[in-house]
Amino acid sequence: MIADELLRSVADRVESAGPGEAVLAELRGTYPGVHFSYCMDDDVGGVEPVLRKQSFNLYLVDGRDHCLKLTGDAAAATGLLVAELVDEA
Repeated sequence: MIADELLRSVADRVESAGPGEAVLAELRGTYPGVHFSYCMDDDVGGVEPVLRKQSFNLYLVDGRDHCLKLTGDAAAATGLLVAELVDEA
């Protein structure tokens, strides 16, 4: 389960450090029981983010059945996907 408090804490950290692999390493150390992944947001389809920020979106990940999949169910979520937004300006 991904609680709102965890979601806010992760979002604050990613917002402060910027999205990318470096912040994921830090998050993995801080929250060892939570799975973290990273990709570009335009690689994600079919699921709405659980949280939108200016430079990234957060998606819930369900890894309970030995195969990772995106979910909209916070109770079933075992991790988070940090998806970086591309500045098209």
